[in-house]
Amino acid sequence: MPTSSPTAPFRAFEAPRPTLERRRHRLADGALTTLHVARFGRAEFGLRVVALRPCSTVQAWCERSGADHAIVGGFYMRPGGPALGDLWIDGRALPSEPFDAPWHEQRACVHVAGGEVRLAARHELGSIPHGDLLHAGPMLVAGGAPLIQEGVDSEGFSAGSRQFDSDITAGRYPRAALGLAGEELIAVVCDGRADGDAGLTMAELAAAMAGLGAERAINLDGGGSASLVVGGGLVNTPREEHGLELEGGREVATALHFVPRQPRG
Repeated sequence: MPTSSPTAPFRAFEAPRPTLERRRHRLADGALTTLHVARFGRAEFGLRVVALRPCSTVQAWCERSGADHAIVGGFYMRPGGPALGDLWIDGRALPSEPFDAPWHEQRACVHVAGGEVRLAARHELGSIPHGDLLHAGPMLVAGGAPLIQEGVDSEGFSAGSRQFDSDITAGRYPRAALGLAGEELIAVVCDGRADGDAGLTMAELAAAMAGLGAERAINLDGGGSASLVVGGGLVNTPREEHGLELEGGREVATALHFVPRQPRG
């Protein structure tokens, strides 16, 4: 009689998980703030740029789309958009408001193509980039060392502050950043605008990202827009000016989605 060969048992895909750490971060003058640090293995997670149309909180977009992990993306014209700076998804440019000249080409971007994530100035990425591109900045870390010094405005965010609510380089605020560290993507948000959470200056954020092991890091949108979702839940406490808590965060125009990679074979 014919015999049948045993078949391997079916194994459901188990999505990888990032690590999440909350740490109290003491600043040089003794002030404290809370850092929310999520680490994503680059072999287990890809990254993509998403446009939230209409504008939405990062948490609400995750709930609608079934995404588990995302961080706020770049800047945008308030209220309701469009995005500030170049925005490309799947090799196609989406409508956006250009950054003022001459800073447009100098400002840092997140670029994702062929599964690889790169942080670079816009002029380094070509006029028609492949994959996804999100204009943000300034660049915080390169070669593992902080790039930002108090009072230095190499990407023109102070000089071009007319396109923002305020000079984003001045003062301590809630902030968000993306870092590359060897085999990891590091997503970081700090709390601020509260008695026990001072927030960070841009230079303090750069130093914090280097201290977390980032070899390269970029600043993302901050203030009330700073939002990090891990495991489907918002992990930080977004606050408006004067410390007003924003339940669920502010509605924003773009986000970065950490996408689990499917196992091979």
